[in-house]
Amino acid sequence: MISDTLTGETMIGANISIKEMPGALASTNHYGYYSLTLPKGKYTLTVGYIGYKNSVQKIELSENKMINIKLEPDSKVLTGVEVYAQRKNHNITSTEMGMQKLEIKEIAKIPVLFGEADIMKTLKLTPGIKSVGEGSGGMFVRGGTNSQNLILLDEANVYNADHLLGFFSTFNSDAIKDIEMYKGTAPAEYGGRISSVLDVKMNEGNNQTYHVGGGIGLISSRLNIEGPIVKGKGSFLITARRTYADLFLKLSKDTIINNNQLYFYDLNAKANYTINDKNRIFFSGYFGRDVLKFQNRFGIDWGNITGTLRWNHIWNEKLFSNTALIYSDYDYKVAITAKTSFSLTSVIKDLNFKHDFQYYINSQNTLTFGLNSIYHTIIPGQLETPDTLITPYHLQNKLGLENAVFVSHVWKPTSNLNINIGVRLSSFSLLGPGDFYSYANAVVKDTTHFNAGKVVKTYIEPEPRVNVAYVFDEASSIKASYDRFTQYLHMVSNSTSSTPTDIWIPSSNIVKPEIGDQVSLGYFRNLKNNEYQFSAEAYYKWMQNQLDLRNGAQIQANEYIEGELLFGHGRAYGLELLLKKKYGKLTGWVGYTYSKTERKIGGINDGNWYPARQDITHDISVVGIYEINKKWSVSGTWVFNTGNAVTFPSGKYTIGGKTQFYYTERNGYRMPDYHRLDLGATYTMKKTKKFESSLNFSVYNAYGHKNPYSIDFETDEKDPTKINAVMTYLFTFVPSITYNFKF
Repeated sequence: MISDTLTGETMIGANISIKEMPGALASTNHYGYYSLTLPKGKYTLTVGYIGYKNSVQKIELSENKMINIKLEPDSKVLTGVEVYAQRKNHNITSTEMGMQKLEIKEIAKIPVLFGEADIMKTLKLTPGIKSVGEGSGGMFVRGGTNSQNLILLDEANVYNADHLLGFFSTFNSDAIKDIEMYKGTAPAEYGGRISSVLDVKMNEGNNQTYHVGGGIGLISSRLNIEGPIVKGKGSFLITARRTYADLFLKLSKDTIINNNQLYFYDLNAKANYTINDKNRIFFSGYFGRDVLKFQNRFGIDWGNITGTLRWNHIWNEKLFSNTALIYSDYDYKVAITAKTSFSLTSVIKDLNFKHDFQYYINSQNTLTFGLNSIYHTIIPGQLETPDTLITPYHLQNKLGLENAVFVSHVWKPTSNLNINIGVRLSSFSLLGPGDFYSYANAVVKDTTHFNAGKVVKTYIEPEPRVNVAYVFDEASSIKASYDRFTQYLHMVSNSTSSTPTDIWIPSSNIVKPEIGDQVSLGYFRNLKNNEYQFSAEAYYKWMQNQLDLRNGAQIQANEYIEGELLFGHGRAYGLELLLKKKYGKLTGWVGYTYSKTERKIGGINDGNWYPARQDITHDISVVGIYEINKKWSVSGTWVFNTGNAVTFPSGKYTIGGKTQFYYTERNGYRMPDYHRLDLGATYTMKKTKKFESSLNFSVYNAYGHKNPYSIDFETDEKDPTKINAVMTYLFTFVPSITYNFKF
């Protein structure tokens, strides 16, 4: 196992090499473990990790050995904004395509809204990952919708990763250790979504000494505590965060304002303990909640709860396993407290068992295999009211069992050729009890009742994946990949972006699983001794069984929501260009994406292809961080994208003296182009072994451009024959300051 000598944190992706055998290479897995197969003899073993001093040891092998190594931080090394923790040319030699890995320490220096470091917003600055405008939640990856992203926090599914409708993300950077984003082919162990995988792992805590840290900002503050449970063997981490915009509202003398509530809070906790050299256990949990209430008339609150109990075990020198029990819970509640009071609650819960193995055959072959099983419980809606004139109404719960077995093989037949081939066999069974319907023209045609435990419908889908990389030399390579993913849970939404009240439904006798196939081809080139990295990736994705809504569909508290759905196909293709500077005083990247995303669904747009709502043709991002000296660093980001597709009225007519709008093509218009400049600076006030403190200054939308949040069409008050397009925007120039500390 490879770990940090100061904190005891294990290191993901540390590189291990043997001087006497250049082809004998290994890297640590997600839990810091590695394996190398060598003949008997004397060797020089080197372990490297960016930002740390290399560890060089002389070893003599006459039998199997377990060698744990601790690395010391190297203060002279400047890490980059986007770091691959293996060799400097790992982006050239690996089979991975469309994979982003972010360094937490550098994310904190990128200027964002309200000065809060945010991994989701940083990811959206990279090619192929988009948002659909100001104040919108979710992310849209290579033509997929927000619901087609698998988002994991310590292996637990996070169904809504946004706070305050997308202004903050669920992930508190103080609690995060590692971030991997797969927008291309993900390993076979991942499944359940057809667009992307975001795998976030929490810090384990310092097992040597106790530390307290945090930050105080204009509208939010955070605090984290970590330390040993048993020194050198176990540790814990607790982080908490809360916004307090609601406290400022209470200062207003206007009762309309001071009765509103607008805040979120979250808590991360993790503990681990090393039983012996072969066994280690972990427990991690997350709890977060958002609360919005307006004038004691309308309110909505939503939140996630996750819990993961994990056991790492080394069976022998070649076989490693990870076993996990995982719980995930997402719910929201909408309350109306006007003339008639009522509330609507919806919940989705997962119980997940996962058991996977890594078998290190030799330096050229690694096998990963395992299984997982998820029991889904979806409570689509419970209408409750104290008003006796309204009858409480509970929609039927939906139960499903999702299973999968998977295997993948990383094979290096020659020094120039790397192959990763795998397959995932997944299944989904919709279970009783309940009534299940068939439809004809959106009207219920037939009803069938199933008792508890009875299988209503079962789907079985194979999901093959292959990545191939051919390395021309140490500075250039070409890669190709193909993958298939299957998605059994579907989100139904009638809004442009993600909202907390979107509805999740399972696959059924009516709704088939979504299937996504993607092929991609990329060229990778490093320049100036790996200081600069360039990549060009082209992709084409085709999607089956895509969902959209009928015109005028009602999705809230609707027992017959499946009758409101239409089904068809999707396609997406694009080109992503990225130039990064990884080392030196100036680091950052320039990214460009050209893409098209379209749908073809019967009953919409006369059955012709039409742009999806997340279709954004051109997207540009520029990110730079400059270390002026040991005290000061400055940063800036500039983003530009063409407007996303939207449905606007093409004309109007009058019925009974009222103006009605006439709509033609679905998503036939575009929002205005979006662009924004953010600036930031970090001043390190003090940095010693016992205490660190800094001030972060940032300006969001520095030149005050009015980016549209929405465009509405209203009748002109002075001339009823005219219609005005009224644009609403949220922010222009937003400064912020945050004080960060650690002791």
